[in-house]
Amino acid sequence: MGNVSELGMIWAKLALCAGAIAVAGTLLTRYADVIADKTGWSGAWIGLVLLATVTSLPELATGISSVTLADAPDVAVGNVLGACVLNLSYVAVLDVLKRDEPLFQRAGMGHIGLAGFGIIMLSLAGLGLAISQFPLARSLGHIGLYAPALLIVYLLAVRTIFRYERSQLAADAGKAASRYPDMSLRPAVWRFGVAAGVVVAAGVWLPFIATDLALAMQWTESFVGTLLVAMVTSLPELVVTLSALRLGAVDMAIANLLGSNLFNVLILAIDDIFYVRGPILGAVSQVHAVSAVSAILMSGVVIIALLTKPAGRVMRLASWASVALGAVYVLNAYVLFTFG
Repeated sequence: MGNVSELGMIWAKLALCAGAIAVAGTLLTRYADVIADKTGWSGAWIGLVLLATVTSLPELATGISSVTLADAPDVAVGNVLGACVLNLSYVAVLDVLKRDEPLFQRAGMGHIGLAGFGIIMLSLAGLGLAISQFPLARSLGHIGLYAPALLIVYLLAVRTIFRYERSQLAADAGKAASRYPDMSLRPAVWRFGVAAGVVVAAGVWLPFIATDLALAMQWTESFVGTLLVAMVTSLPELVVTLSALRLGAVDMAIANLLGSNLFNVLILAIDDIFYVRGPILGAVSQVHAVSAVSAILMSGVVIIALLTKPAGRVMRLASWASVALGAVYVLNAYVLFTFG
Protein backbone atom coordinates (compact mmCIF):
# COMPACT_ATOMS: atom_id res chain seq x y z
CA MET A 1 0.00 0.00 0.00
CA GLY A 2 1.27 3.46 -0.88
CA ASN A 3 2.59 5.85 1.74
CA VAL A 4 0.36 8.40 3.38
CA SER A 5 1.61 11.43 1.41
CA GLU A 6 1.19 9.63 -1.92
CA LEU A 7 -2.33 8.54 -1.04
CA GLY A 8 -3.17 12.02 0.21
CA MET A 9 -2.09 13.56 -3.10
CA ILE A 10 -4.15 11.04 -5.09
CA TRP A 11 -7.25 11.64 -2.97
CA ALA A 12 -6.74 15.41 -3.34
CA LYS A 13 -6.67 15.05 -7.15
CA LEU A 14 -9.80 12.93 -6.98
CA ALA A 15 -11.55 15.57 -4.87
CA LEU A 16 -10.45 18.33 -7.28
CA CYS A 17 -11.86 16.44 -10.26
CA ALA A 18 -15.08 15.65 -8.45
CA GLY A 19 -15.49 19.28 -7.44
CA ALA A 20 -14.96 20.51 -11.00
CA ILE A 21 -17.54 18.06 -12.28
CA ALA A 22 -19.99 19.05 -9.56
CA VAL A 23 -19.80 22.75 -10.48
CA ALA A 24 -19.63 22.34 -14.26
CA GLY A 25 -22.23 19.57 -14.27
CA THR A 26 -24.72 21.80 -12.49
CA LEU A 27 -24.18 24.56 -15.06
CA LEU A 28 -24.31 22.02 -17.88
CA THR A 29 -27.77 20.91 -16.83
CA ARG A 30 -29.06 24.45 -16.40
CA TYR A 31 -27.96 25.53 -19.87
CA ALA A 32 -29.25 22.32 -21.38
CA ASP A 33 -32.62 23.20 -19.88
CA VAL A 34 -32.36 26.69 -21.40
CA ILE A 35 -31.57 25.15 -24.80
CA ALA A 36 -34.59 22.87 -24.47
CA ASP A 37 -36.74 25.87 -23.58
CA LYS A 38 -35.51 28.06 -26.46
CA THR A 39 -35.54 25.36 -29.16
CA GLY A 40 -38.81 23.80 -28.07
CA TRP A 41 -37.27 20.36 -27.77
CA SER A 42 -38.32 18.16 -24.88
CA GLY A 43 -36.16 17.52 -21.86
CA ALA A 44 -36.04 13.83 -22.82
CA TRP A 45 -34.57 14.60 -26.25
CA ILE A 46 -32.02 17.07 -24.84
CA GLY A 47 -31.09 14.51 -22.18
CA LEU A 48 -30.53 11.83 -24.82
CA VAL A 49 -28.69 13.85 -27.45
CA LEU A 50 -26.74 16.46 -25.47
CA LEU A 51 -26.32 15.36 -21.86
CA ALA A 52 -25.97 11.62 -22.45
CA THR A 53 -23.30 12.14 -25.11
CA VAL A 54 -21.27 14.62 -23.07
CA THR A 55 -21.39 12.63 -19.84
CA SER A 56 -20.44 9.40 -21.65
CA LEU A 57 -17.27 10.80 -23.24
CA PRO A 58 -15.11 9.81 -20.21
CA GLU A 59 -16.15 6.17 -20.77
CA LEU A 60 -15.17 6.53 -24.43
CA ALA A 61 -11.76 8.00 -23.59
CA THR A 62 -11.16 5.35 -20.93
CA GLY A 63 -12.08 2.53 -23.30
CA ILE A 64 -9.83 3.70 -26.12
CA SER A 65 -6.87 4.30 -23.80
CA SER A 66 -7.42 0.93 -22.11
CA VAL A 67 -7.17 -1.03 -25.38
CA THR A 68 -4.47 1.06 -27.08
CA LEU A 69 -2.13 2.25 -24.32
CA ALA A 70 -2.71 -0.16 -21.45
CA ASP A 71 -3.66 -3.30 -23.43
CA ALA A 72 -6.37 -3.91 -20.85
CA PRO A 73 -9.54 -4.99 -22.70
CA ASP A 74 -11.10 -6.24 -19.47
CA VAL A 75 -10.94 -2.74 -18.02
CA ALA A 76 -12.57 -1.28 -21.14
CA VAL A 77 -15.44 -3.79 -21.24
CA GLY A 78 -15.88 -3.79 -17.48
CA ASN A 79 -16.03 0.00 -17.44
CA VAL A 80 -18.77 0.12 -20.09
CA LEU A 81 -21.00 -2.61 -18.66
CA GLY A 82 -20.35 -1.57 -15.07
CA ALA A 83 -21.34 2.01 -15.94
CA CYS A 84 -24.61 0.73 -17.43
CA VAL A 85 -25.48 -1.06 -14.20
CA LEU A 86 -24.48 1.98 -12.15
CA ASN A 87 -26.55 4.37 -14.28
CA LEU A 88 -29.64 2.24 -13.74
CA SER A 89 -29.01 2.21 -10.01
CA TYR A 90 -29.03 6.02 -10.15
CA VAL A 91 -32.69 5.79 -11.19
CA ALA A 92 -33.34 4.37 -7.72
CA VAL A 93 -31.35 7.23 -6.18
CA LEU A 94 -33.57 9.72 -8.01
CA ASP A 95 -36.66 7.97 -6.68
CA VAL A 96 -35.39 8.21 -3.11
CA LEU A 97 -34.50 11.89 -3.43
CA LYS A 98 -37.76 12.92 -5.09
CA ARG A 99 -39.87 13.29 -1.97
CA ASP A 100 -42.87 15.22 -3.33
CA GLU A 101 -44.12 12.30 -5.44
CA PRO A 102 -42.81 8.94 -6.73
CA LEU A 103 -40.38 9.35 -9.62
CA PHE A 104 -42.20 7.09 -12.05
CA GLN A 105 -45.43 9.06 -11.63
CA ARG A 106 -43.82 12.01 -13.42
CA ALA A 107 -41.71 10.14 -15.97
CA GLY A 108 -42.80 10.21 -19.61
CA MET A 109 -43.67 7.07 -21.51
CA GLY A 110 -41.01 7.79 -24.13
CA HIS A 111 -38.40 6.40 -21.74
CA ILE A 112 -39.81 2.93 -22.39
CA GLY A 113 -38.31 3.14 -25.87
CA LEU A 114 -34.91 4.13 -24.47
CA ALA A 115 -34.93 1.27 -21.96
CA GLY A 116 -36.14 -1.17 -24.64
CA PHE A 117 -33.36 -0.26 -27.05
CA GLY A 118 -30.95 -0.54 -24.13
CA ILE A 119 -32.08 -4.13 -23.59
CA ILE A 120 -31.52 -4.90 -27.28
CA MET A 121 -28.00 -3.45 -27.28
CA LEU A 122 -27.05 -5.13 -24.00
CA SER A 123 -28.37 -8.43 -25.35
CA LEU A 124 -26.20 -8.02 -28.44
CA ALA A 125 -23.22 -7.38 -26.18
CA GLY A 126 -24.02 -10.49 -24.14
CA LEU A 127 -24.39 -12.52 -27.34
CA GLY A 128 -21.08 -11.11 -28.51
CA LEU A 129 -19.43 -12.32 -25.30
CA ALA A 130 -20.69 -15.82 -26.09
CA ILE A 131 -19.96 -16.16 -29.80
CA SER A 132 -16.65 -14.28 -29.81
CA GLN A 133 -15.04 -17.20 -28.02
CA PHE A 134 -15.28 -19.15 -31.29
CA PRO A 135 -12.92 -18.37 -34.20
CA LEU A 136 -15.66 -18.93 -36.79
CA ALA A 137 -17.55 -15.96 -35.41
CA ARG A 138 -14.63 -13.62 -36.07
CA SER A 139 -15.43 -12.08 -39.44
CA LEU A 140 -14.99 -8.51 -40.69
CA GLY A 141 -11.27 -8.62 -40.02
CA HIS A 142 -10.49 -8.04 -36.36
CA ILE A 143 -13.95 -6.59 -35.64
CA GLY A 144 -16.69 -8.77 -34.15
CA LEU A 145 -20.06 -9.14 -35.84
CA TYR A 146 -21.72 -7.44 -32.89
CA ALA A 147 -19.93 -4.11 -33.55
CA PRO A 148 -21.83 -3.04 -36.69
CA ALA A 149 -25.03 -4.44 -35.16
CA LEU A 150 -24.59 -2.17 -32.13
CA LEU A 151 -24.07 0.86 -34.38
CA ILE A 152 -27.19 0.08 -36.42
CA VAL A 153 -29.37 -0.36 -33.32
CA TYR A 154 -28.03 2.84 -31.77
CA LEU A 155 -28.82 4.89 -34.87
CA LEU A 156 -32.25 3.27 -35.07
CA ALA A 157 -32.85 4.16 -31.42
CA VAL A 158 -31.93 7.81 -31.91
CA ARG A 159 -34.14 8.05 -35.01
CA THR A 160 -37.09 6.36 -33.29
CA ILE A 161 -36.89 8.53 -30.17
CA PHE A 162 -36.52 11.63 -32.34
CA ARG A 163 -39.70 10.85 -34.24
CA TYR A 164 -41.58 10.05 -31.03
CA GLU A 165 -40.50 13.25 -29.28
CA ARG A 166 -41.30 15.31 -32.38
CA SER A 167 -44.83 13.93 -32.44
CA GLN A 168 -45.24 14.72 -28.74
CA LEU A 169 -43.97 18.26 -29.23
CA ALA A 170 -46.40 18.80 -32.10
CA ALA A 171 -49.27 17.75 -29.85
CA ASP A 172 -48.15 20.07 -27.02
CA ALA A 173 -47.17 23.06 -29.18
CA GLY A 174 -47.96 26.46 -27.70
CA LYS A 175 -48.98 25.17 -24.29
CA ALA A 176 -46.16 26.67 -22.22
CA ALA A 177 -44.42 30.05 -22.01
CA SER A 178 -40.64 30.44 -21.91
CA ARG A 179 -39.12 29.67 -18.53
CA TYR A 180 -35.96 31.69 -19.29
CA PRO A 181 -37.10 35.04 -20.75
CA ASP A 182 -33.84 36.78 -19.78
CA MET A 183 -31.50 34.48 -21.75
CA SER A 184 -31.27 33.87 -25.49
CA LEU A 185 -30.23 30.66 -27.24
CA ARG A 186 -26.74 31.71 -28.37
CA PRO A 187 -25.20 32.45 -24.93
CA ALA A 188 -26.88 29.32 -23.58
CA VAL A 189 -25.21 27.20 -26.27
CA TRP A 190 -21.83 28.85 -25.68
CA ARG A 191 -22.01 28.38 -21.91
CA PHE A 192 -23.17 24.80 -22.37
CA GLY A 193 -20.08 24.18 -24.49
CA VAL A 194 -17.74 25.59 -21.85
CA ALA A 195 -19.36 23.57 -19.07
CA ALA A 196 -19.26 20.45 -21.28
CA GLY A 197 -15.54 20.99 -21.87
CA VAL A 198 -14.85 21.11 -18.13
CA VAL A 199 -16.94 17.99 -17.49
CA VAL A 200 -15.21 16.06 -20.26
CA ALA A 201 -11.70 17.17 -19.27
CA ALA A 202 -12.23 16.28 -15.62
CA GLY A 203 -14.01 13.05 -16.57
CA VAL A 204 -11.15 11.96 -18.84
CA TRP A 205 -8.62 12.69 -16.07
CA LEU A 206 -10.58 10.74 -13.47
CA PRO A 207 -9.75 7.19 -14.71
CA PHE A 208 -6.02 7.92 -14.53
CA ILE A 209 -6.44 9.07 -10.94
CA ALA A 210 -8.46 5.94 -10.21
CA THR A 211 -5.68 3.79 -11.68
CA ASP A 212 -3.08 5.50 -9.48
CA LEU A 213 -5.33 4.95 -6.48
CA ALA A 214 -5.76 1.28 -7.33
CA LEU A 215 -1.99 0.79 -7.62
CA ALA A 216 -1.40 2.58 -4.34
CA MET A 217 -4.09 0.52 -2.60
CA GLN A 218 -3.03 -2.72 -4.39
CA TRP A 219 -6.55 -3.41 -5.68
CA THR A 220 -7.18 -6.00 -8.40
CA GLU A 221 -7.77 -5.16 -12.08
CA SER A 222 -11.22 -6.73 -12.17
CA PHE A 223 -12.39 -4.63 -9.22
CA VAL A 224 -10.83 -1.51 -10.71
CA GLY A 225 -12.26 -2.04 -14.20
CA THR A 226 -15.83 -3.01 -13.41
CA LEU A 227 -16.51 -1.21 -10.15
CA LEU A 228 -14.02 1.57 -9.39
CA VAL A 229 -13.41 2.96 -12.88
CA ALA A 230 -17.08 2.57 -13.80
CA MET A 231 -18.05 4.47 -10.66
CA VAL A 232 -15.52 7.21 -11.37
CA THR A 233 -16.39 7.68 -15.05
CA SER A 234 -20.11 7.70 -14.15
CA LEU A 235 -19.66 10.66 -11.81
CA PRO A 236 -20.64 13.15 -14.56
CA GLU A 237 -23.89 11.23 -15.14
CA LEU A 238 -24.67 11.34 -11.42
CA VAL A 239 -23.95 15.06 -11.02
CA VAL A 240 -25.85 16.06 -14.16
CA THR A 241 -28.79 13.82 -13.26
CA LEU A 242 -29.09 15.23 -9.73
CA SER A 243 -28.84 18.75 -11.12
CA ALA A 244 -31.66 18.02 -13.56
CA LEU A 245 -33.76 16.70 -10.69
CA ARG A 246 -33.20 19.89 -8.72
CA LEU A 247 -34.43 21.87 -11.72
CA GLY A 248 -37.56 19.74 -11.81
CA ALA A 249 -36.53 18.29 -15.19
CA VAL A 250 -37.37 14.67 -14.37
CA ASP A 251 -37.54 13.53 -18.00
CA MET A 252 -34.14 15.08 -18.73
CA ALA A 253 -32.62 13.30 -15.73
CA ILE A 254 -33.97 9.88 -16.70
CA ALA A 255 -33.17 10.34 -20.40
CA ASN A 256 -29.59 11.23 -19.48
CA LEU A 257 -29.17 7.93 -17.64
CA LEU A 258 -30.90 5.69 -20.17
CA GLY A 259 -29.36 7.55 -23.10
CA SER A 260 -25.91 7.22 -21.54
CA ASN A 261 -26.42 3.48 -21.44
CA LEU A 262 -27.13 3.41 -25.17
CA PHE A 263 -23.97 5.40 -25.87
CA ASN A 264 -21.96 3.31 -23.41
CA VAL A 265 -22.81 0.04 -25.18
CA LEU A 266 -21.99 1.70 -28.50
CA ILE A 267 -18.54 2.38 -27.03
CA LEU A 268 -17.95 -1.39 -27.13
CA ALA A 269 -18.11 -1.22 -30.92
CA ILE A 270 -15.69 1.73 -30.96
CA ASP A 271 -13.30 -0.04 -28.58
CA ASP A 272 -13.48 -3.09 -30.87
CA ILE A 273 -12.18 -1.00 -33.78
CA PHE A 274 -9.18 0.16 -31.75
CA TYR A 275 -8.46 -3.32 -30.35
CA VAL A 276 -6.63 -4.79 -33.35
CA ARG A 277 -5.89 -8.24 -31.88
CA GLY A 278 -9.41 -9.50 -32.64
CA PRO A 279 -12.95 -9.01 -31.33
CA ILE A 280 -12.58 -7.36 -27.94
CA LEU A 281 -15.38 -9.43 -26.40
CA GLY A 282 -13.43 -12.57 -27.29
CA ALA A 283 -10.44 -11.37 -25.28
CA VAL A 284 -12.16 -10.66 -21.97
CA SER A 285 -13.50 -12.64 -19.04
CA GLN A 286 -16.93 -14.22 -19.35
CA VAL A 287 -17.80 -12.73 -15.95
CA HIS A 288 -18.71 -9.52 -17.78
CA ALA A 289 -21.85 -11.33 -18.91
CA VAL A 290 -23.07 -10.93 -15.32
CA SER A 291 -23.03 -7.14 -15.73
CA ALA A 292 -24.79 -7.37 -19.09
CA VAL A 293 -27.53 -9.58 -17.65
CA SER A 294 -27.83 -7.34 -14.57
CA ALA A 295 -28.29 -4.27 -16.75
CA ILE A 296 -30.92 -6.10 -18.82
CA LEU A 297 -32.83 -7.09 -15.68
CA MET A 298 -32.68 -3.55 -14.34
CA SER A 299 -33.86 -2.10 -17.67
CA GLY A 300 -36.82 -4.49 -17.55
CA VAL A 301 -37.69 -3.27 -14.05
CA VAL A 302 -37.59 0.35 -15.29
CA ILE A 303 -39.94 -0.49 -18.18
CA ILE A 304 -42.45 -2.19 -15.85
CA ALA A 305 -42.28 0.76 -13.45
CA LEU A 306 -42.85 3.24 -16.28
CA LEU A 307 -45.92 1.27 -17.36
CA THR A 308 -47.44 0.66 -13.92
CA LYS A 309 -46.27 3.95 -12.30
CA PRO A 310 -46.08 2.65 -8.71
CA ALA A 311 -47.31 5.20 -6.18
CA GLY A 312 -46.42 3.46 -2.92
CA ARG A 313 -43.06 3.51 -1.18
CA VAL A 314 -41.31 0.68 0.61
CA MET A 315 -40.57 1.85 4.18
CA ARG A 316 -41.49 5.36 2.95
CA LEU A 317 -38.23 5.56 1.00
CA ALA A 318 -38.72 4.40 -2.57
CA SER A 319 -40.96 2.34 -4.84
CA TRP A 320 -40.64 -1.42 -5.16
CA ALA A 321 -38.94 -0.84 -8.52
CA SER A 322 -36.14 1.16 -6.93
CA VAL A 323 -35.68 -1.50 -4.25
CA ALA A 324 -35.36 -4.10 -7.03
CA LEU A 325 -32.83 -1.94 -8.89
CA GLY A 326 -30.74 -1.57 -5.74
CA ALA A 327 -30.87 -5.29 -5.03
CA VAL A 328 -29.68 -6.22 -8.52
CA TYR A 329 -26.86 -3.69 -8.31
CA VAL A 330 -25.65 -5.09 -4.97
CA LEU A 331 -25.88 -8.67 -6.27
CA ASN A 332 -23.94 -7.73 -9.40
CA ALA A 333 -21.20 -6.04 -7.35
CA TYR A 334 -20.97 -9.05 -5.03
CA VAL A 335 -20.63 -11.56 -7.89
CA LEU A 336 -18.00 -9.48 -9.66
CA PHE A 337 -15.98 -8.89 -6.51
CA THR A 338 -16.19 -12.58 -5.52
CA PHE A 339 -15.68 -14.29 -8.88
CA GLY A 340 -14.24 -11.58 -11.12
